[in-house]
Amino acid sequence: MTDPRTPPLVPEQGWHCLHLFYRIEFGQWQLLNSDEQRQAKTRLAELVQEARALESTQLLTLSMVTPKADFGFMLITPDLHVANRIEKQLSLALGPDILVPVYSYLSLTEESEYKTSAEEYAAILENEQKIEGGSDEFEKAMTAFEERMKHYRHERVYPTLPDWPVVCFYNMSKRRGEQRNWYSLPYEERRRLMLGHGAVGRQYAGKVKQLITGSTGLDDAEWGVTLFARDTFQIKAIVYQMRFDPVSADYGDFGEFFIGLQLPLDELFRRLQL
Repeated sequence: MTDPRTPPLVPEQGWHCLHLFYRIEFGQWQLLNSDEQRQAKTRLAELVQEARALESTQLLTLSMVTPKADFGFMLITPDLHVANRIEKQLSLALGPDILVPVYSYLSLTEESEYKTSAEEYAAILENEQKIEGGSDEFEKAMTAFEERMKHYRHERVYPTLPDWPVVCFYNMSKRRGEQRNWYSLPYEERRRLMLGHGAVGRQYAGKVKQLITGSTGLDDAEWGVTLFARDTFQIKAIVYQMRFDPVSADYGDFGEFFIGLQLPLDELFRRLQL
């Protein structure tokens, strides 16, 4: 899977994230005899196992729910060369012209630039919660905050993808129109809006897990959004509620939505009748 002749291409911060969605050309698949079909499925299964065995690499296999696509993968790995090799091998694993790409998206895991700083949290403790700076209660609260933020930063930049069955992906960008231009707003205004936006998302803690990956300069939009849930209602609910938040209502432009189900390959093959 790795090539010792090619130096790793690892970003300064974060891991590469690839979303890959394919249509199956069943006519081409039926041209293979039963032995060739079995060998093709074995080849894909071995490739998935090899990829998952790589350090800091995660690969999800998805059965796409609507006719937009049949088969999906979500790959996270540090080295862009590794991501590129896996993508090329996945596309050909079942044979030429059988997995036809219908959508792909490249992004990087990243830390939010609008998070609450230690100084800001200290001010909240003193001014809003009336906890005296330097007191035992204050120090305990600050220690707990720093631990939470450390965990938050690690999960954003170096995430562990959950095994929840429903996976939703879409891309989004911030508007640059004449009347609404996100990038012309002062930083403090953008930060205030994003903190409110995040508060909406936190209402779904334990119901929806969100992974926001950055794609400015890497793909057509600015962010990729991957939502994991145990049922589709929670996906619909969080996206609907966030549409009323000013960050989405006034400044958000959304791409196409893709819904998939995390399945092991053997079940995915049965479902796709391969």
